[in-house]
Amino acid sequence: MEIVTDKESWKGRAILLLDLDAFFASVEQLDHPAWRGKPIIVGGSADKRGVVSTCSYEARAYGVRSAMPASTAAKLCPDAIWTHGHYHRYSEVSKQVMDIMRSKSPLLQQVSIDEAFLDISPTRYISEDPVEIARSIQAEVAKLGVTASIGLGVSKSVAKVASDMDKPQGLTVVYPGRERAFLAPLPTKVMSGIGPVAQEMLKKFGISTLGEVAEAESIILEKVFGKNAEMMRARCLGADTDPVTTEDEIKSISNEMSFAEDLTERKDIEAAIVTVASKVARRLRMKDCFARGIVLKIKYADMKAKTATASLDEASDSEYDFIPRLNVLLDELWIEGMPLRLVGAAAIHLTDSAEGQLSLFGNTTSEEEGHNREQKKQLSHATDAIRQRFGEGAVVLGSEMRTLENLTGSSSKNPADYK
Repeated sequence: MEIVTDKESWKGRAILLLDLDAFFASVEQLDHPAWRGKPIIVGGSADKRGVVSTCSYEARAYGVRSAMPASTAAKLCPDAIWTHGHYHRYSEVSKQVMDIMRSKSPLLQQVSIDEAFLDISPTRYISEDPVEIARSIQAEVAKLGVTASIGLGVSKSVAKVASDMDKPQGLTVVYPGRERAFLAPLPTKVMSGIGPVAQEMLKKFGISTLGEVAEAESIILEKVFGKNAEMMRARCLGADTDPVTTEDEIKSISNEMSFAEDLTERKDIEAAIVTVASKVARRLRMKDCFARGIVLKIKYADMKAKTATASLDEASDSEYDFIPRLNVLLDELWIEGMPLRLVGAAAIHLTDSAEGQLSLFGNTTSEEEGHNREQKKQLSHATDAIRQRFGEGAVVLGSEMRTLENLTGSSSKNPADYK
């Protein structure tokens, strides 16, 4: 839909938000023609505490939703086709979509594997009407075999809200000067930054629409949003001016694993640490990054999570440096027999320099140590090459086998993994 009565020219900023429709499920239906028109659920196993990553619109008709427990989804839609997903394939299609967008403007900000902002403001370099650019992008994406819903407005907040108005394959255009009228009657839940807690607080003040937020007294907004009060008012007016940033600084690279059965033995937890540390290290190498710090995250059986952090003596991109330090951090968070349902690792304080790559546990530079380090480096790069060509499962360390057999099968759309 277009929030306009007559054809008019675009003046000022033009920000587009593209959201791929039921993306993972759509790629599965693209690759499996027999699945088209049928309910598809991508996610973890129903009997292993998995969750739904996404589902097709046919499954949504039964009430299935993203982030829903897989066991609940199985009851709502017992005839659905289930798959744990093919994330290399999703990344491949996502890249094709992003390439289409970049061909229209270099000012692209990818926020997840299936969502991105694009600044197509009219300039001497972008002379085509923004609405026509949006339609062109939507048509080219459809040729790939998937569909996208697009919102177009003068700000990122307007574009985001608009992209959710007409799904699937909708195009909602909010012309300059129409943003306040567009946003005002909408419920507060549609705006980014107004979560369930803020919604409840606003209701206590009799505020239920974005227009009412925009007109609220500052003292009320400060009680609800704190120092972000005026920023939220600007968003609800469609007057925010946040730019489309083309290269977000990567602050960390992480990986975590949830288990179908809680881990209680150290050998199993250390095996999980090997797996997550190896994936983090590989992603660092893919991005030509090194980490100066490492974080261990664990989640207990009662769902409480804790983290511990350690600095590295020298910046590294090697799992062989991370694993020993993560095992030491484990002693800070866990005692023998305590059940764990999740283990994760994150590389932090990233840099593009290895800074000499000295020993993690000292500055010794013996010939033997240098030889061992070089061997481990060559092994890491060899396994990287194999996995890049044949997939993540092509090379599995022996210690990882028991871990992989105990996964829930769930995954998430982590933007850091798809940049």
